[in-house]
Amino acid sequence: MARHNIALLPGDGIGTEVVNEGVRALKALSKLERGLSFDFTRYPWGSDYYQKNGRMAPENFLDKLAGHDTILLGAVGRPDIPDHITLQQLLLPIRRAFDLYINVRPIILFEGLEAPLKGYGPGDIDILFFRENTEGEYSPAGGRHYEGFPAEVAIQNVIFTRRGCERIITAAFEAARGRKRKHVTNVTKSNAQGYTLVLWDEVFEEVAARPRYKKIKTAKFLVDAAALEFVRRPEIFDVVVASNLFADILTDLGAGIVGGLGVAPSANIGGGDFPGFFEPVHGSAPDIMGKGIANPVATLFAAAMMLEHLGEERAARRLDIAVREHLAGGRRTADLGGDANTRQAANDIIKRL
Repeated sequence: MARHNIALLPGDGIGTEVVNEGVRALKALSKLERGLSFDFTRYPWGSDYYQKNGRMAPENFLDKLAGHDTILLGAVGRPDIPDHITLQQLLLPIRRAFDLYINVRPIILFEGLEAPLKGYGPGDIDILFFRENTEGEYSPAGGRHYEGFPAEVAIQNVIFTRRGCERIITAAFEAARGRKRKHVTNVTKSNAQGYTLVLWDEVFEEVAARPRYKKIKTAKFLVDAAALEFVRRPEIFDVVVASNLFADILTDLGAGIVGGLGVAPSANIGGGDFPGFFEPVHGSAPDIMGKGIANPVATLFAAAMMLEHLGEERAARRLDIAVREHLAGGRRTADLGGDANTRQAANDIIKRL
């Protein structure tokens, strides 16, 4: 148990609403777990800041965040600001500067949730996704030429490094060693991307051949085939590793088959001494902003992942179990068929701690 210094980035839309509930849950845990305590620093960065200052955060925002143990983020984005601005000026700089090359996204069909796929019940879908988080298709390399003219050209360079491929693939294999099925699926599109993703495939085979992973079984899918199998046979997947873009798309599809984005958390980790950041993946949802009906589950699951990363395994387990019990039989929000508002749903979880 320790005292942890947490940076809060509520951001935009419903981000503030769900982060507030995350803070309440963490404070409740600190009263139950002896020696566990938190210091919270809230940063008002995001779209409102952009409208006032012409940028999503101050110039020294990375220096400010670097002094924290970890970061809890709500959501970023608003319809009146182009998405590439909100992403490129806040989230992606954090991932790159802090070298948070691992994006972990669990996709689990919990008790109490109904899958849109026929014949699937609790536990039948349990996928742990590893998304490469700092290079690949989201590399900030390229440009536009002759803007506004008929001959305009836009170039986006896709950058894959052997080091980048190896470390995310290794992280996936390490996770598989601790899981019951011990299986890793590689998702690429190397038949069409004959340089970058052929390198990825080659590195995958090299990692798989290490004696340390001799008990790990593997499979490979092209991304289009993987999308098909996600809705046809999701039970065949255990640990999945993919590049930045493909994993971004497939994990949203994965959330859709286990109850929606309201229950989908993620962790951005791997940066050595730098803080990781933890977030729900549902986005800012401006259509329901201010209505008090946002589902706090994804944020509280993300908070549990954050606690585990901080070494607070018992507190993490306690929060994770409380959220699962809430899904199984608690007062849930409307997106999960219930009638609770955000605060009521969070109260139900906090009571179960």
